[in-house]
Amino acid sequence: MMKAAYLKEKMNIIIRDDRPLPEPDDSQVLIKMEFCGVCGSDVHFYREGKVGDTPAPKDFILGHEAAGTIIKAGKNVSGLNPGDRVALEPGYTCGKCEFCKTGRYNLCPDVQFFAAPPVSGALQEYVVHPADMCFKLPDNVSTEEGALVEPLAVGMHAAAQAGVTLGSSVLILGGGCIGLVTLLAAKARGASNIVVVDLFQKRLDMAKEMGATAVINAESEDVAARVKEVFGDLGADIVFETAGAISTIQQTPYYVKPGGTVCLVGMAAESMVNYNFNQIMMKEVTIKSVFRYRNLYPAAIAAIASGAVNVEQIVTHRFKFEDSDLAFHTAVVHAKDEIKEVIEF
Repeated sequence: MMKAAYLKEKMNIIIRDDRPLPEPDDSQVLIKMEFCGVCGSDVHFYREGKVGDTPAPKDFILGHEAAGTIIKAGKNVSGLNPGDRVALEPGYTCGKCEFCKTGRYNLCPDVQFFAAPPVSGALQEYVVHPADMCFKLPDNVSTEEGALVEPLAVGMHAAAQAGVTLGSSVLILGGGCIGLVTLLAAKARGASNIVVVDLFQKRLDMAKEMGATAVINAESEDVAARVKEVFGDLGADIVFETAGAISTIQQTPYYVKPGGTVCLVGMAAESMVNYNFNQIMMKEVTIKSVFRYRNLYPAAIAAIASGAVNVEQIVTHRFKFEDSDLAFHTAVVHAKDEIKEVIEF
């Protein structure tokens, strides 16, 4: 038997050692978990007991930003061996539908994804996973960085979806983990003016360190006035919403330039949002949305390995597996002082 972290009820995770040790099939590997990041969607499940219209099942296991070491490989696995450190792309799909066959596998209706009900998450001592969704980490990429490949892939997909290019002006609403990796991705694609808005100064200070040209404190500043000051009367070419909050989603039509792009990245706990589409239509704005990512793990790992992207700097809190509840509690109660929690096994 092995230990796993179970969400018993809202704001309460317990550790039990009652979970059977999984056995890989011929195309899977058995992985000893070493690091798991705490994601905003996990926090929604922990705090509200749901994400959108999806409730957390009884005794649900959270966690999908995962990395560890292979212990055992199925007989049909090639290219991966016991002892290899890997980042786990948390979803695996049918491979047969039109979305899989056209390379948009993140839209597969039959996707199995860590911590997306009813699939259990990665906050357990061992997991089995398809070998082709496990990506070997180079020697100069730590296993902790491997767990951060997942959020970085979200930021990279967001920047690609929104069409960030050389000289783009970018406004990011939300300076948490996803906002900051979106900043890194936009900067890497050549954006010339990147502004981050958040309520918490710690996140804004980090954004400045990571290359934001300006930051706006939504708690102490007039955001609309500052956006106009920085971007002019027309607004930003691209506005990213990464906070997953109704208020910031509703702000996006007002800050985007006519003919520009709004990219919705954050997942709100609520499924319905009132939105000013009149602003969108009068400006002829393109709305893009982001659902996870696709075909990006090798590029994300390469970006970290080359030094082009530094993801480890966003980690502000580290917890032991036995303190998983405290990790999530910190994300909820001490949001002002945290950016990214990582749980170490």
